[in-house]
Amino acid sequence: MTTDIKQIGERIKGLREAVGLSPNEMAHRLEVDTNDYRKFELGEKDISISFLQRIEREFNVDLGTLMFDTEPRMNSYFITRKDKGVSVERVSAYKYQSLTSGFTNNVAEIFVVTVEPKPMESDFYQNIHAGQEFNMILEGKMMLNINGKDLVLDEGDSIYFDSSLPHGMKALNDKPVKFLAVILYP
Repeated sequence: MTTDIKQIGERIKGLREAVGLSPNEMAHRLEVDTNDYRKFELGEKDISISFLQRIEREFNVDLGTLMFDTEPRMNSYFITRKDKGVSVERVSAYKYQSLTSGFTNNVAEIFVVTVEPKPMESDFYQNIHAGQEFNMILEGKMMLNINGKDLVLDEGDSIYFDSSLPHGMKALNDKPVKFLAVILYP
């Protein structure tokens, strides 16, 4: 199953309507600009993991529900079969496949992330979110920028870092890169 940013925006709007807030009130509560918030609801602006985590904490809504429209069901174990995780394309070049979407009360989110190469692009999509993150390259080669420092990771390499620092990644050698991402909550 694949979802897109417009569907995530619709779920955020549905949550806002369910709690009876106006777009202005919701933006104020989430400490974001009202125009940006409206663009999130319409699927016209990329929605960061950190913003979704803020909604999760503020409204006690599971991150998997916001991203993938799934209600977690298991609390003892959850199996994700190969290539069967719930997928979402949050940003045009990034595809996330959740490996934990069916488990309740996660202390971490685990994804297989595929980043498509973007020719002639030097800027990174920057992300900031609370906690720590582990990435392990499964296929390809990627440049990871953490707080302004460029790091090149090859297949089999891994990194563990403070995800409250600005970070972003891009595929190298004009080929997609696939990596395991583990996001640990504080």
